Amino acid sequence: VQDLLNLYVKRHDFFRAPFLPDVEIESDFLSGFPYKDTSDQVSAWNDISCDLSSNSPMDRLLCGDVGFGKTELAMRAAFKVAEAGSQVAVLAPTTILAEQHLRTFTERFAEYPFTIRCLSRLTATREERETLEGIARGTVDIVVGTHRLAQADIHFDNLGLLVVDEEQRFGVKHKETIKKMTPNVDIISVSATPIPRTLYTALTGAKDLSNINTPP
Repeated sequence: VQDLLNLYVKRHDFFRAPFLPDVEIESDFLSGFPYKDTSDQVSAWNDISCDLSSNSPMDRLLCGDVGFGKTELAMRAAFKVAEAGSQVAVLAPTTILAEQHLRTFTERFAEYPFTIRCLSRLTATREERETLEGIARGTVDIVVGTHRLAQADIHFDNLGLLVVDEEQRFGVKHKETIKKMTPNVDIISVSATPIPRTLYTALTGAKDLSNINTPP
């Protein structure tokens, strides 16, 4: 627990350049969402956008029931970071969910020139090798993956954002491994049922908290 608290303290001392993408392009991406935002989505996105526009690493817990629009907000954050020239990693607890996120991100970003890849047990050996090389060179903008993303042979060129989906299904070791690789990375933890440890860090101020309670 002490190591975890020390890591939070260390992160608060880091400075990183604000993510300030082209306003017109970002507005175009936001308008591509086919549904009307709920009031909670608007509020949560304002929180996330302000975090990314600051000069301190974000560590935000995004809570909301299934189907309440958490993934859309994560994709908006990913767009903001990728458009500013940094990489995005999306950590999913299962292969099936990773593949679902790959399809969702690919469809949502179809009109934009970002390279999106996936790493899981279903990834073919040649594709995995090419993806690892792309991550290291910075030619892969967004990578979706399972625990595979927390292994020692992953070397990001410029990781800017880590999205941890269903964070309650990951152990502390997996999440902190990536944080230690890039201590100043921005983090969004997404969950419908966060574990007590995560809630505690949010309530004590180590993490910021956004709730989406309004159904679409």
